[in-house]
Formats: sequence, structure tokens, C-alpha cells
Amino acid sequence: MSLSHSTLDIAARIWNGACETAAAWWRSVYLGAVVLVLLLSPSSYRGHSRARMAYQLYVQTGPVLLGFTALAALLCAVITRIVIVTALSYGLSRYALEMVVRVLVLELIPLTACLFVAMRCTIPNGTQLVQLRLRGRAEALHRHGLDPVRSELLPRAVGGLFACLTLAALSCVVALITVYLSVYGFNLAGLPAYTRLFGHVFSPVVTLVFTLKTLFFSLAVALIPLASGWYSPLPRLRQEGRELGGLTRMFAVLLLIEVLSLMGNYY
Repeated sequence: MSLSHSTLDIAARIWNGACETAAAWWRSVYLGAVVLVLLLSPSSYRGHSRARMAYQLYVQTGPVLLGFTALAALLCAVITRIVIVTALSYGLSRYALEMVVRVLVLELIPLTACLFVAMRCTIPNGTQLVQLRLRGRAEALHRHGLDPVRSELLPRAVGGLFACLTLAALSCVVALITVYLSVYGFNLAGLPAYTRLFGHVFSPVVTLVFTLKTLFFSLAVALIPLASGWYSPLPRLRQEGRELGGLTRMFAVLLLIEVLSLMGNYY
């Protein structure tokens, strides 16, 4: 009898966990749909909403531009040097430059930019949403006839999305410049060969996959932490577990997108 009761208890816990996980995934998808609809709505860019959105665009992107640019340049220079020296030692110097461009620009840079924005902006934004709900901010906005999703969540989501796309684009440019300077130095002699290599790597299919991957990376990083903060239960004791669940879902989505992009590029 005791064994049967224990088995039922374990089964109930597994079932409850599966239901909570499914509900969390559904809330993230639902929030993404709501944000997309609000982004396409002209009323989201009027008056107070426009001012808050502009503020979030600046706060989440402006202060980190210089630091992330320097970090991306340093990372690219180190990785380029390691790959070039290793390729030379194995007699594969003709493939070294293409390998560097593929590894840095196609794979590492978008993921690094999105993870940087997640740690710097969107995960703290999710915590801010929890604090706003604990202080009763959402109920206060409802009482004044305002939509808390439009006034509090949407600006943060747009700011995170813009920060991811901006840093990814900027770091790709920085990576290409850093790779060129690391290989050819401060002269234009290698520009024709480097341009041909760039055109060879970025074929139409690869460019499309790269663009979609960066966009979906940005959406996942911008929305999943916010969904975790917006829909998490208010009791403080369970908040750490919910934040960990949100991070797990975010990394799972990033991993899935990366696997699909690798399949699209190399298979």
C-alpha cells in the first residue's frame, strides 16, 4: 500500500511538472503573438507609449555599444590568431581565412551578442516585471484604464529585440574588419581576395539562414525572460525556480535554432 501511494505521488509530481512546463511554453508563444500584434498596431507608437519605447531602445543599447564593440574586437582578434596559427602548423593556410569567417561571423557572433543582451538587459527586465507586479503596478495601470502589457512589457521587449539585432550587426562588421587587419594588416592589398572570399561564404542560402537565425535568436532572448517574469507566480519563494525555468527554456530555444541553422548551412 505504501509503495502504491509513493508511485502515485511520483506520477502526480511528474504530471504537474509536465503541465507547468507546457503552460510556460504556451505563455511564451502567446506573449510573442501579443507583442507582434502590438508592434504592428499604430497606437503603440503614440504619446506615452512612444516615449517609453524610445527610452528602452536607448537604455538597452546605448550604454553597452562601446564595451561590447571592444569585447567583440578582442574576441575576434584572439580567435583569428589561434585559427591562423593552427592552420599554418597543419599546412591548411588556404582554408584558414574562410574557416575564421564562418566560425566567427556565422556562428559565434550572433550567439554571443544575444547572450550578452540576455545577461545585461532582458533577464534583469524580467526581474523588474516581477517587482512591478509585486508592488501592484499592473493593477494600478488597470485601474487608470491603461494596458500594462503595452506600457510596461512591450517597450522592454522591443528594446531587447533592437539591442540584439544592433549588437549582432555591429559585431559582424567589427569581426570582418578585425579578421582582415589580423591577416593583411593596414593595407588594401588583400581587399580583392577578401571580398571574393566574403561573397563565396555568404551565398544567398547562407545569408538567408544567417538573417533568420539572428532574428529568431533575438526574439527568443527578448521574449522568454519577459514571459517568465510576467507570468510567474507572485510568492517570492518560488521565484528563483521560475527564473531558472525561464533560462532553461531560453537556452533550449537558442540551441534548437543553432542546430537548425547548422543543418541549413551544411546539409
